[in-house]
Amino acid sequence: MARKTVIFLNKSFDRIIAVISLIFFLICLYAVIDSYMVYSGANDPDILRFKPDLSHPDALAELSEDAVAWLTVDGTGIDYPVMQGKTNEEYLNKDPYGNFALSGSIFLDFRNSSDFSDDYSLVYGHHMEYGAMFGSLDAFAEKSYFDAHRSGTLITVSGKSYKIELFAACKAQATEKTVFSPNETGNGKLLDYLAEKSAVYYSGAAGGQSKIIGLSTCQSAESYERIIVFGVLTESRTD
Repeated sequence: MARKTVIFLNKSFDRIIAVISLIFFLICLYAVIDSYMVYSGANDPDILRFKPDLSHPDALAELSEDAVAWLTVDGTGIDYPVMQGKTNEEYLNKDPYGNFALSGSIFLDFRNSSDFSDDYSLVYGHHMEYGAMFGSLDAFAEKSYFDAHRSGTLITVSGKSYKIELFAACKAQATEKTVFSPNETGNGKLLDYLAEKSAVYYSGAAGGQSKIIGLSTCQSAESYERIIVFGVLTESRTD
């Protein structure tokens, strides 16, 4: 009787281990699939067909009425449409097509003018693995990387094209109003903040009359700290 009991207990223990192993395997499989889906959403090559160029200047307007610009930072993975929602939460988990996506979209602060006519325009994106979305921004804290990646372009949905010259990178809490209140912060105040307090790197290339763009992403999911890279927007002349 005792032997049968031991055999029964051993079989029960084996079944429990098998069930636990299966559950663990399924959790791992889900995590892999979820990571793949998030990464795929942030690296959809099909979105590039909406990137405006001389042969198709109206491509961006065909994407969505919320698409306001196309942003490229040369030599990085940043090459995306810029959306603008009614709040800053709208495109956190919504792709440029309007579908739910954990990778979200690159988006302009809802308080900014959609044509980037403000003195300071603030753009957000998730910090993704492998440099996707704004995942490459933390590398700008290294001076060597910064020096090698200082140019980019911004093309608005109306067809205006701006050259971007990056001039500063800083880390700041998400509650820092000087950085995260683009409708209230004057360029002079922002430049003073960067020069005197928080810039990881600051070239001094911007002046008080410059039109500035800020690119912001989180340092980690558990932190309120952000890294922000700043550039000067200069309209490209075609004449």
